[in-house]
Amino acid sequence: MESRLPSSGKHVENENEDGFEKSFKEMMSTLPTTKSWRGSENLFQYQGFWIHPAYLKGVVSAQQQFQAQPTDIMLCNLPKTGTTWLKSLIFSIITRASFQDSPSPLLSKTPQEVVPFMELDHAHFSTHRDLGLPVLATHVPYSSLPRSVIDSGCKIVYICRDPKDSFVSLYHFNVNIQASQNAGAQPIDLDEAFELFCAGASIYGPYWDHVLGYWEASLEHPGKILFLKYEEMVDDTVLCVVKLAEFIGHRFSLEEQQQGVPEKIVKMCSFENLSNLEVNKSGEVVRGEIQNRMYFRKGKVGDWKNHLTPEMAARLDQITVQKLSGSRLRL
Repeated sequence: MESRLPSSGKHVENENEDGFEKSFKEMMSTLPTTKSWRGSENLFQYQGFWIHPAYLKGVVSAQQQFQAQPTDIMLCNLPKTGTTWLKSLIFSIITRASFQDSPSPLLSKTPQEVVPFMELDHAHFSTHRDLGLPVLATHVPYSSLPRSVIDSGCKIVYICRDPKDSFVSLYHFNVNIQASQNAGAQPIDLDEAFELFCAGASIYGPYWDHVLGYWEASLEHPGKILFLKYEEMVDDTVLCVVKLAEFIGHRFSLEEQQQGVPEKIVKMCSFENLSNLEVNKSGEVVRGEIQNRMYFRKGKVGDWKNHLTPEMAARLDQITVQKLSGSRLRL
């Protein structure tokens, strides 16, 4: 039987929200800040990572309120490292039987709609999750995940990307957001954004600390955390899809593999296909200030060569080697 709040439940809930708002504002006033990549806004440092204020409230609320289930699948990564692609692949793997004879929702909805974000969509009071599709995404660092995610034993899939490509993609994403908010606004200079990124001041950064947190956790809990690299997924997407399906408990049968089901999923979720769908080409705002079309730029490996000088690339590579020293991780 579905449980319901008693008649006084809403009043109690409102009091809880008021209490949370007060304590959150008090906490915000104590946090270090630094310049963000979007005009006059600041990033706030929380538990060692730089977070945009619009997301920080959800992160803190999720830590206090979110209840993970053992059957959950959490898709984790930094922004602009393959979020949209990973969402579409996982969603298609899990729902392949449901839409075998009918169009996939991905043809009419964005990957952001079919796979919601924990800290944006399911972090607050009065949230009732649809457990029929137990997949959520998050950019939260491993060390800041809600305790229930760690304790529940749910599966975690993490994807990382060459920091040079990640930086370039994130830079253009922020420029597009700022332009949509104010057409006359002067976007942050690439060189300035680069300096901030190298110093660790990017959303959910430092980049290397975020990656290392999940990498080390994946070594400690290989049955719980699958660590993927964007470049390896591009190189052999079908193999990665088969690996993903097995890890999350939705293995392809021999018959499905003979029928080319993994290949069909890869084709449907390809950048070329998704980016050309009308829903993903629109200027409709799917969340806050972000338009659907902003989630699709190029998706190419090595695009950084068109934007970074050799000196900038060498500097990022040097930082990466230094930060990942001793971890056995290579990017």
